[in-house]
Amino acid sequence: MRHRLLIIGLFVVQTLSAQYNIDRVLTAGRSALYYEDYVLSMQYFNQVISAKPYLYEPWYFRAIAKYNLDDYVGAESDCNEAIALNPYISSMYDLRGICRIRQKKFKEASADYDCAIIYDPTNQGLWFNRALCRIQDKDYEKANIELDSMMNRWKTNAKIYQLKCEVCLLEKDTVRGAKYLDQALEIDPYDGEAWAVRAMMSMNERKWKDADQQLSKAIHLKPTVVSYYVNRAMTRYNINNLRGSLADYDKALELDPNNFLAHYNRGQLRVQVGDDNRAISDFDFIIKMEPNNVMAIFNRALLLDRTGDLHGAIRDYSTVIEEFPNFWTGLQYRARCYRRLGMTAKAEMDEFRILKAQMDKHLGIQPRWSKNKQKEVRKKSDINLEKYSQLVEEDEQTVDHEYASAYRGKVQNRKVDDEQMPMFILSYRQYSNGVKSYVAFDEQVEAFNSKLGQKQRINITCNPKTLSMEETQMYFKIVDQLSVDIQGSKDLNKDKHLLLQRAVAYTVTQNFDDAINDLTAYLQIDSLSSLAYWQRAACQSMMNEFSASQGMDTRLKAVRTLADFDAALALNPRNPYIYYDRGNVYSQQKDYVKAIDDYSKALELDPNIAEAYYNRGLARIHAGNKDEGIEDLSKAGELGLYEAYGIIKRYRGK
Repeated sequence: MRHRLLIIGLFVVQTLSAQYNIDRVLTAGRSALYYEDYVLSMQYFNQVISAKPYLYEPWYFRAIAKYNLDDYVGAESDCNEAIALNPYISSMYDLRGICRIRQKKFKEASADYDCAIIYDPTNQGLWFNRALCRIQDKDYEKANIELDSMMNRWKTNAKIYQLKCEVCLLEKDTVRGAKYLDQALEIDPYDGEAWAVRAMMSMNERKWKDADQQLSKAIHLKPTVVSYYVNRAMTRYNINNLRGSLADYDKALELDPNNFLAHYNRGQLRVQVGDDNRAISDFDFIIKMEPNNVMAIFNRALLLDRTGDLHGAIRDYSTVIEEFPNFWTGLQYRARCYRRLGMTAKAEMDEFRILKAQMDKHLGIQPRWSKNKQKEVRKKSDINLEKYSQLVEEDEQTVDHEYASAYRGKVQNRKVDDEQMPMFILSYRQYSNGVKSYVAFDEQVEAFNSKLGQKQRINITCNPKTLSMEETQMYFKIVDQLSVDIQGSKDLNKDKHLLLQRAVAYTVTQNFDDAINDLTAYLQIDSLSSLAYWQRAACQSMMNEFSASQGMDTRLKAVRTLADFDAALALNPRNPYIYYDRGNVYSQQKDYVKAIDDYSKALELDPNIAEAYYNRGLARIHAGNKDEGIEDLSKAGELGLYEAYGIIKRYRGK
């Protein structure tokens, strides 16, 4: 009986240990997901799935990682597995719905939102996305029914009225559409998308000045939407504001360098203002994107002809004539080029073809363009060479929607605005923030490296790039090798450096729990190690941030974190990075006075830490000292953190 009880006891202990390890691997994966290291997070979830494929969570979290890597097919497949294992969680249907939307599978996405709403009927985002799917699937009847229900339920949601307006416009009922849009703007006059819809209605009615004003409001509210600039450029062209139109196309291409309409129309406008060489560069880009675009090829031929590149012009004219043998204008221009080059025989052949056509079909030479003709606009799909000089617009004006449950950045519940620069930590990866001339250095780190000899060096880094698949596997191998070395050590007091090295490797792979355990074991051997206190505090701080995002109370752990930073500074008071890291903790606690003091001390020790200027700038702004905060952010930008300029621009306008 004792023997049986012992076996049962050992089995229970092994089972609990295995479950404990799985939970820790899952936590490490979720932590990596939170910090947007998606490839690394998938490796952890793969381990859990291999060990326990019947758990829905690793499938779901791996789906999130794949979605953020734009693998919508793989994410949908993982959602299928997760839903099969647990069909009662609305967020999994939401994620699969978004994946299907990205694949234009709107009917299937609607079905997902049907299920999600059953389990979360008060979630406005789910209702909104389902209505959008109905519209994309051209199921206007169901969309109208659902939008009416939403308007009764959420009377102050402007987006619902705006979407109702869009359905009315799709059903050619502009009067009702205008009424709903007026209601949307009355509820929320600061909705850029609503002003864009209003502008689209004005453009359809050829009310160019109204459309210009409305798009200006939309751009003021949402300054990074490319289509707003492209559309405003068109309205400005139609009210003879060519300078403003060119400026809008320039801005659109700054935001989206591959935008077809902006390149094509900017090229046409440059022709009109006599900027031929730069117009050629725009048409070169269009032809590179679409080698068979005869409209762009003919326009480039005219420009090459005008600027003296006759051989290039003949090449382009010939390409168009091969596609359209009866294009007499092209034949006439090519004949003229041949004559200028002294190729009389070829010129006469083209001229004879034109003369024969005139005699046979009684057709005249193509008439000159009138000013009214030049103001006409052709559709993008309209391939009519008589319209070669016209600007292009989309075949159908549409408004880009933002789906309410976009998972990119939402799942992690992270606040992107005013997010401080992360902590400096010990790592095998080098500092790489774009500040090429800066090297993060500390004497104690160098002393530790000197004892290792030729082995893997430890560096100080901040905000390292996410790991690739190859790098992930490499660091996992480093962890495995260090584990073998630690288990084989006969005197861990002598080989204590292995524990610190493995803790750093765990940190690189965002396995903060195991890193903290190794650092605690190291400190039990050497309680005077500033590096171990520093790294443990940094790891605990990152764990605290992740735990807080999951709704956990981390106040007690934050106290321990500060205690470790204090101990590290007592042992190494000349290390600026520890002051910086402690400043981050104070800033997270909104204790901006202490945070500013620590950042200032860090900069006193090393005035070239761009991140310290950046974070002190944010802390000063939040503490009410905007001018000094902007000055710090300006210094951070000067040192290479160009993100600072966006923050400066935002706060200068307040």
